[in-house]
Order: sequence, then structure tokens, then C-alpha cells
Amino acid sequence: MSEEIKIVPVSSKKDLNRFIKFPWTVYRGEKTYENWVPPLILGEKDLFNKDKDPFYKHAETQLFLAYKGDKLSGRIAAIVDYAYIEYQKDNCGFFGFFEALEDQDVADALFKAAEEWVKEKGYNTIKGPMNPTTGKTIGCLIDSFDIPPIIEMPYNTEYYPPMIEKCGYGKSKDLFCYRMDKSLKISDKMIRVSEIVKKRYNVTIKPIDMKKWDETIELLRDMYNEAWADNWGFVPWEKEEFEYLAKDLKMIAIPELVLIVYMGDEPVGFTIPLPDFNQIFIKMNGRLFPTGLLKILTGKKKVDMIRTAILGVRKHAQNKGLDAVLVREIYERGDRMGMRGSELSWILEDNINLTNLLENWGAEHYRTYRIYEKTI
Repeated sequence: MSEEIKIVPVSSKKDLNRFIKFPWTVYRGEKTYENWVPPLILGEKDLFNKDKDPFYKHAETQLFLAYKGDKLSGRIAAIVDYAYIEYQKDNCGFFGFFEALEDQDVADALFKAAEEWVKEKGYNTIKGPMNPTTGKTIGCLIDSFDIPPIIEMPYNTEYYPPMIEKCGYGKSKDLFCYRMDKSLKISDKMIRVSEIVKKRYNVTIKPIDMKKWDETIELLRDMYNEAWADNWGFVPWEKEEFEYLAKDLKMIAIPELVLIVYMGDEPVGFTIPLPDFNQIFIKMNGRLFPTGLLKILTGKKKVDMIRTAILGVRKHAQNKGLDAVLVREIYERGDRMGMRGSELSWILEDNINLTNLLENWGAEHYRTYRIYEKTI
């Protein structure tokens, strides 16, 4: 007779600590997944702090733990993001932060709990993984399990995709990651094209003045909200939320790579590539103390990959080739700084203009994340 599975809603600090630390049971338990990057425990506590993160001003969540007998065997979050629902006109809830031992019965019970909670809120569709929403870390890795994820991209075991599908979920959207290695030689044709664009539209690219970071953030938020307004899953960033995000970005951003693109004197786009601190975090086991901070300070100069995660061009400046100019600029600046390469992620599978551009550059589509969906 199989052991009883019990689903427990997280309702105490003790439960939350168990929820946060459960991934170590999956990835550092009976089997070790060397490519998993342990999240910083302090960062996870901030992420679930409803008094600290402005996200919770327009969202509700319920976290669940699964016990099989006396053994903690899984976790999941049920989420309703009212800002997403209002902006996207998509009446659905989310699931996120799913982790489980390789036990389909545990997964079934966790997803049932999340689905029932979302349904009680009045929604009959659920999508995910969203951790906790589209402006944060999202997606389930479906390939390339043999390499660690880059910064702010998730990692999961190879048994998660079939496990989720057996719970009745199908594909909603795929998100692509492209890699541009140092060995890549940008073709003369692509260089000529970007030079033509720069000349035609009087384009200049300047690094942000980090001394004016706080006053520049509002400009970046405005450009980003306009640039992404029509994209799948997008939710406009409120001022408080973007400033909250920007505090973390400022701590790790490389000033020479935080770029604003101008047409004449008008700022029309920007990008914030992130150094791949996962190369350091993978060695820290989630802890800043006693040695984690030292590892960051001594290791940050050795980081040799960047991730272009935030890039946007105002609507009236789109379809003019400015994204190509920015991609080239990031790659060449990173190359001069000794970077081994860069990842551009995530990119929607149906963003044909951008995927074609990257493939023409010679970038490699090397891993894919999936968003799942189910009618409940």
C-alpha cells in the first residue's frame, strides 16, 4: 500500500523556510545535479516577502508543500496576477516554483491543489511555470540539461516536462535562448548593414552614466514599457516595481555594457546585459555567509559570459535595424572586455524578425524553455 500524500498550504515562517530550501532535496539529494545553480536563500526570502516586493500589491499567491508519509516531497505555488489579467485580457492563473521528487503521484497532488485554488479565484485556465509572473523567471527547461543556466534563467530536472504533461498540461509558448560565442565572426554583410542603419538614422550608442542611475531609471522604464507593450505576456512595469528591480540590477550591471541608443538627440532604446553571476553562485550553495560574499568579490572579474535580458526600442524606432546595431555593439564591447560570449534570452518562438536576425549573425539557438497551459 502506497503512503498517503498530504498537501499542506504554507502558513508559517517554518513552512516558508521548508518551501525555500526544498530544491536542495531534489538537486542535492539521492542524485546530484551538478548543473543546478542554488539560488541565494536571502534572495528567495525577499522574493516571497509580501511586505517587501511590490509585485504583491497586484497579485495573490498560495504556496503548497507535499508530504508523502512524513517525507517532504514537493512544492508548488498558485498565483493570480491581476495586473497581467487586466493588461493581457487573459483570464488565467499561474503555477510556479514547482519542484518535486520523481513521483508522479506527488506531482498530481500538487497540481490539483494549485488548480483548485486558481479555480476558486474564478479562473478556468492555468499557465506556468511563472516564478511568480512574466516579468520574473519563467519557463520549464525542455532540453540542454547538460549545461548550467545563465543568470536569472531557471534549471530543472529532465523528468519535469513529462511529469507536467502527465498532469494534463500542453504547450502554450516556447522561449528560445541564443548564444553568441567569441569564436563567432560577424559577417562583413551584417557589419555593412548595421553601419548603414547608423548613418541613415544618425544613430549613436552611449553607456549610461552610473552616477545618474536613479534619475535615468524612469526613462528606461518608459522606453521598456513602450517597446514591449504588444508582446506576449507583457505587463507594464509600475514605477515602484521597476525601481525595486533596478536596485538589484545596479549591483551587478557592467557600466560599459548598459547602453542607450539615440536617433539624433532622442533616446529611443536601451539594453542592460547582465554578467553571468551564476558562474559564482553555483559554488556558493545559496549562502552569502561566511564565504559567499568573498566568492562574489573575488570571482566577479572572472565572469566571462553575459546575458542580454533587457532590450527595447520605442515603437516609432522599431523595424529600422536598431536592434541589430545594439546586438552588434553588445557583442563587440563584450569581446573587447574579454568575455567568452553572450546569451540573448528569452526570445519568443514566434518573434521571427529577431530569431532570423540572430541566426543571420551566426548565433546558435541552443536551449528552449516551455510555458505550459491547462483548462481546469
